[in-house]
Amino acid sequence: MQGPQNSVTRRRVFYIPGYDPIHPRRYRELYRKEGAAQAAISGYQIGLKPRKFNGNYGWHVDAVIDGADVDADVEVLVWSDIVRDSMATSIPATYLQLIRTAWVYISTGALGRLMKLRKGPIIAALYPVGMLLVQLLLAMMVAWAVFTLGVRASDWAMQATTGFQGPLFGLPLILWGALGLGVAVWLMRWFKKQDGKIFAYYLMHDYAFSAASRGANPPALEARMAVFADSIATALGSDVDEVLVVGHSSGAHLAVSILSDLIRAGRVPDDGPQLAFLSLGQVVPMVSFLPDAHRLRADLQFLGASDALTWVDVTAPGDGCAFALCDPVAVSGVATESQRWPLVLSAAFTQTLSAERWKELRWRFFRLHFQYMCAFDRPGDYDYFQITAGPQFLSDRFAGRQPSKSRIVIAVSKYTSVVA
Repeated sequence: MQGPQNSVTRRRVFYIPGYDPIHPRRYRELYRKEGAAQAAISGYQIGLKPRKFNGNYGWHVDAVIDGADVDADVEVLVWSDIVRDSMATSIPATYLQLIRTAWVYISTGALGRLMKLRKGPIIAALYPVGMLLVQLLLAMMVAWAVFTLGVRASDWAMQATTGFQGPLFGLPLILWGALGLGVAVWLMRWFKKQDGKIFAYYLMHDYAFSAASRGANPPALEARMAVFADSIATALGSDVDEVLVVGHSSGAHLAVSILSDLIRAGRVPDDGPQLAFLSLGQVVPMVSFLPDAHRLRADLQFLGASDALTWVDVTAPGDGCAFALCDPVAVSGVATESQRWPLVLSAAFTQTLSAERWKELRWRFFRLHFQYMCAFDRPGDYDYFQITAGPQFLSDRFAGRQPSKSRIVIAVSKYTSVVA
């Protein structure tokens, strides 16, 4: 990694999203909208243009911040197709996922250990289980109600027309049973169609994705991560000043492994651009606490002690979906005496958002999980747009900054092995 420079004039940014099936254009629109809002609040200029590079989806940013002109190319490292494939399951298959995922986290003791960290992400993990079970129970109740009322109606009609009194048999029971089952199936399908608002199926698939291999990366994901590493390595060989990797949510633990692979392989040149890693709203313990997450734990241990990059981890207690202020290396039980990263900081939503804005967003849990990439109307030293398009290196921006006093560094994970 090359020595300090006065400022950044050219930057490559690689954004690794979390478990998200949506086309990456949503991230461009989020950057455009929120960047303009933050620029108006903070008094700088920022604008988007079509990308100037080949490869993954992305965009070009022209910014004037603190009187300095900065060019930044933002590239989204896309794995949404892998996410969509993992979500392409039937309703019965999703309930089977529920059983398997719950069994993995409970039987391995991971769930009990995770509960010692933060309540928010555990509630978020239990939410899809509870919601899906409620949906199933409601469908069963409706089916039973249709069947029972139908049988009673048939019994009343039989008595009224023939005078026969006694239990119904045969065709009426079959017909009402089939109708009740059909209504239940329709209701379950309707619930699934509403998942864009409820997120029960989405979150269930998310947690099942890692639990299916007990913390190991699926082969398709490993292959995609190797492609991502090649893209970053190419940028590290260019004449930009800084290469910044941003990993959001579960994208943070992918970034940890990708960057570890690059550094181990000697693909980070000493005289190249500065390498920086910004992890946002990370959920690393959901994976690193699983028994077969040997690779991730090894990468956490390696990257935490590396001098080849700057790693800043930003979370916020107000984000109920993230393991806020949990040092992912330390809580995973793989910290060593040589650990130097990450620098754990709080985005402090209650301080960096006005009371009015906080009141508006407080109960919008999934929206808050993306707040790190949005505008703050009472900004502190964390500003996503100045970090990605401003003249300061990440290392300079937080030089001398002490970690959050509320960070959690206690080793909690039951599994700490770093080799299979």
